[in-house]
Amino acid sequence: MSLQTRLMTAVIGFVSLILVIVAVITSALLTTTMEQQLDEKLYTNARGLSTLVEQVPPSKATVDNVLPAQLPPVSPGLLFAVFSQVTGASGVIISTDEGAITGTATTLTNAQLAQIATALGTEHIANATIENVGSYRVAVSTTPSGVLIVTGLPRDDIQNQLATLLTVIALATLGGLILLALTTAITIRVSLRPLRAVAATAMRVANQPLDRGEVTITERIPASQSDPRTETGLVGASLNTLLDHVDASLAARQKNEERMRRFVADASHELRTPLASIRGYSELSLRALSKQSPEEAIEGTTSSLERIQAQSLRMTRLVEDLLLLARLDEGRELVYGTVDLAQLALEGLSDARPTAIDHEWSIEVPDEPVVIVGDAGRMHQVVANLLANARTHTPAGTVITLSVAQEDDEAVLRVHDNGPGIDPDVRDELFARFARGDSSRARQTGGTGLGLAIAKAIVEGHGGHITVASEPGDTTFTVRIPVNPTHSAASDSAS
Repeated sequence: MSLQTRLMTAVIGFVSLILVIVAVITSALLTTTMEQQLDEKLYTNARGLSTLVEQVPPSKATVDNVLPAQLPPVSPGLLFAVFSQVTGASGVIISTDEGAITGTATTLTNAQLAQIATALGTEHIANATIENVGSYRVAVSTTPSGVLIVTGLPRDDIQNQLATLLTVIALATLGGLILLALTTAITIRVSLRPLRAVAATAMRVANQPLDRGEVTITERIPASQSDPRTETGLVGASLNTLLDHVDASLAARQKNEERMRRFVADASHELRTPLASIRGYSELSLRALSKQSPEEAIEGTTSSLERIQAQSLRMTRLVEDLLLLARLDEGRELVYGTVDLAQLALEGLSDARPTAIDHEWSIEVPDEPVVIVGDAGRMHQVVANLLANARTHTPAGTVITLSVAQEDDEAVLRVHDNGPGIDPDVRDELFARFARGDSSRARQTGGTGLGLAIAKAIVEGHGGHITVASEPGDTTFTVRIPVNPTHSAASDSAS
C-alpha cells in the first residue's frame, strides 16, 4: 500500500468515525428532547381524562361510559384505555379529522390492550408497539377509586423527524467524505511531489555507470521541490547535497586514477631504463667472457658490473621511496629525538650546493638553535627534497634561499627561489602523490612525482604542515612544525 493510500485511509477513516459519533449523539439528544416534549403533552391529556374517569362510578368504569358523546379537544391520535377489576379492560384511539378539533374513536382489541399492558409492566411510562397501530408513548396513572388509566400518543413524528435527520446526516456525511477524499488526495499528491522527484532522480542516478571512467552526476532535484523549510523539501535538499558530495568524490576518484596511470607510466619508464641497462650490460659481459681474452673480458666485465650496480641503486631508490610512503601512511618510520633545524638546514644546503654550481645558494638561520622534537633523518630528507625540487625546476642563475626561524610555538623552514614559478594548473595538486610539475619523463625535469609527497607525509607525521606560494619570480615553500608536538610522546611509546 502506497503512502498516499495509507494517509487517505487514515484521514477519511478518522473523520468518518468522528461524524458517526456526532450523528449518534445528535440523534440521541434529539430523541430525548422530542420524547420529553411528547411526555408533557401526554401528561396534559392524562390529567383531562382522569377528570372524566373520576366522574363515573368504578362499577361502570369503561371507555364508552367515560367518554362523552362529543369528544373534548385532544391531541391527534390520543390513546385512552381503562383497566378495572370490575369492568375489565377497554380502550380507544381518538383520531381527528384534518382541521377539526374533535373526531371519532377506534376501539382497541384485547390483544392490543395486552400489548400495552406488557410494554408498561411495572413502569409508569414506556414505549409500546401496538399491532396495526404503530409505536406509542404510553403512561399509566391510578384514580382514587383504583381504576388504572392509560394514555398514549403516537411516536410517528419522532420517528419521521429522526429518520429525516439521519438521512440528511448520512447524505451530508457522504458528500463531505467525497469532498474530503478529493481534497486530501490533491493535497497529499502535491505535498508528495518532492518525494516522487527524489525517487525519479535517484533512479536516474542509479542507472548511470558510476564504476568506471569519467563520471559527472548532473541530476539534481529542482529548487522548487527542494525547499528545506518543508519536510518533503528537506529530503530533496539532502539528496542534492548527497549528490554534490558523490559527484565531488567521483571527480576525486577520477583524478586519483589519472595520477595512478601517470605514476604507472612514470614508474614503468623509470624501471624500464635501468632494467634495460642491466640486461644489456649483462649480455655484453657474457659475450665478452665467451669471445674476448681474459684480460679484455675482465676489464669489460668490471665496467658492466659498475653500470649494473648504478642502475640497481637507481631502482632501489624508487622502491624505497614507495615503501617509505606506505610506512608513513601507517604511522611508522619516524624515530623522535631532539633536532636542531638550523644545523640541519646548514648541512642540507652544503649537500645541495655541489649538485648545481650554476645556481646561487643562500641561507638565513638565527644565531640560536631552533630545536624541535622529530626524526632528524626524515627532516633532513624534507630539506633535501625541497632543495632538489627548487634546483631541478629552475634555470641556471636562479637564487635559492633556505631560511629557518622560530615563530611563536612553531619552527618555520622556507625554501625560496626567484625562478619562473609554478604552473597554476598543477599548484593545487603539487603535494599529491605521483603529481608532477613537468609532464615529461626526462630525468632532469620530470622525476617520479614522489619527492614533495614524501616531504608532505614526513611534515604531517611531525604534526606540521607544508604550503607553497608561487608567482613568476617569487616561489616559496613553507614548512611549519610545532616545537613540542603533543603526539610525539605517544608516537615514541607506540614505536
